[in-house]
Amino acid sequence: MYLEQQIAQLLIVGFQGDHLVSESQLALDLGELSLGGVILFDRLLAKKLTDNNICSEEQTRELCSDLQDCAGGNLFIAVDQEGGMVSRFKAERGFPTTASAAMLGESQDTGVTYNSALSTAEMLHRMGINLNLAPVIDLNLRDDNPIIGRYERSFSKEPAQVCLHAQAWIEAHQKQNILCCLKHFPGHGSSACDSHLGFVDISETWDPVELEPYRELIRIGKADAVMVGHLFNNRLDAQLPATLSKTTIDGLLRHDLGFTGTVISDDLQMRAITDRYGLAEAAVMALTAGVDIIIVGNNLEYDPLIVRKLVTHITGAVRNGHLTEERIVEAWQRVQHLKKNINRNTSCNQTPPQPIR
Repeated sequence: MYLEQQIAQLLIVGFQGDHLVSESQLALDLGELSLGGVILFDRLLAKKLTDNNICSEEQTRELCSDLQDCAGGNLFIAVDQEGGMVSRFKAERGFPTTASAAMLGESQDTGVTYNSALSTAEMLHRMGINLNLAPVIDLNLRDDNPIIGRYERSFSKEPAQVCLHAQAWIEAHQKQNILCCLKHFPGHGSSACDSHLGFVDISETWDPVELEPYRELIRIGKADAVMVGHLFNNRLDAQLPATLSKTTIDGLLRHDLGFTGTVISDDLQMRAITDRYGLAEAAVMALTAGVDIIIVGNNLEYDPLIVRKLVTHITGAVRNGHLTEERIVEAWQRVQHLKKNINRNTSCNQTPPQPIR
């Protein structure tokens, strides 16, 4: 593939509208640039629109089908469908209500979590969505956490409980060939701030125990992908937040925890990144650090030309030696491997369940 197409494969980007318009910028990005993926939202915050990509199940199914046709059937279609308050599929649009991770984690019976996640995965499968950016495996270490605890996104404060429920969640999605993504590495549960709104320093609050769910789920082969958060921890990197930190990604996640799969960034449009680094330059820094897939929600701010702008900037960074072509190829290969897993035959290829230690 051309370098520009390889780079475009490393992007998952949001867009406006409940249907695909032929000859639109999105259609061109999918067809000509081979954009790697899209992410769906029920609202468009940048324009204060209460409707966006998800209006009904039938409409969303048609949208996903058209997107895949335009992309030649090789597209990530992602969504944040955690359940509870973090749900893109609202009851007022005819979708079933779902329990939060905190509610599910209250029970020792992971069968309840499995069945809840299976209902979600079946719904996503019917519509053609193949990547759920969940489960959250942050530990609920403080109730006043404005983005994890407040929204009941964590299964528990206990690592073992988080692992058991996350494993059930993931296996339910695997049954429907839906990829999952563990988040937010190296742990957002102890933070006092929200990275959507600005810089988040977890240096004083973070506890190494927050790594345990990652360690165990990686060990038992339940980590399709890991999302790295925009979290600064001077005990891990004295200068950069995790998303931009080679020490954190290549050192801690890959070397120490043994993760060989796909690393995904949290939305690079969050102000924890854009206020300090700018979107385009942060994309180059994230790839250099070891991120394989960059998410740009295109929702906090909206730009229909964002894919072209990012591809041009990243290509320029390769041409001028600020980013190696080898790093692009490495990330592209991981993306292609992950896409093959979407169509895996779970009855033949799924790793037998292993107990959580």
